[in-house]
Amino acid sequence: MVTSVRELARSGVGSAASARRVEIEVGSLDPRLKLAPCAKIEPQLPAGAPLWGRTRVMLRCVSGPSRWSVYLPITVKVYARALVAAMPLAAGSVIGPTDVIEAEADIAAQGGQVTREPSRLVGRTLARPLAAGDAVRDTHLKVRHWFAAGEAVKVVAIGPGWRIVGDGQALSPGLEGQMVRIRTESGRIVSGRAVAEREVEVAL
Repeated sequence: MVTSVRELARSGVGSAASARRVEIEVGSLDPRLKLAPCAKIEPQLPAGAPLWGRTRVMLRCVSGPSRWSVYLPITVKVYARALVAAMPLAAGSVIGPTDVIEAEADIAAQGGQVTREPSRLVGRTLARPLAAGDAVRDTHLKVRHWFAAGEAVKVVAIGPGWRIVGDGQALSPGLEGQMVRIRTESGRIVSGRAVAEREVEVAL
């Protein structure tokens, strides 16, 4: 059964973990459970996203005097190369070129994306402290304030196979990755995503 659970969980990690090292730790059921004997137990993945980090697999009795189902805790570790803290870094620190190194890390241990590109981290400010060896994730970084309400911004409208660049005025502050309202040169008010310094991307 443990082998079947590991194989099922590995398949649940999916193609996102290709060429990476995957380790699966199978936990134990609550010893207080009183389950009827079962001739055949089938493990099933929970509906939704692939398995990452601490999660669970459902065990179903499909052949026995009574049908039952329970959840078995498992931990899925997915190791990949990523940028990690080279030393302990305090909250509020501005990441420098020597503050991060590339190493293997469990990218499923926490939420947030990791990266192997120093340009995405250097110059960013940490929102929380990191221990040496911790993978630096986008959730560890302070959100950048790209522009203020009232500032002139570049508006990049993107559609299937085309891209148009114009000017506009921000009607609300532009925080990294968040939606903002813009008044275009024609006076039309549109919504887009703040993507860079005084730049908004509008998907059409």
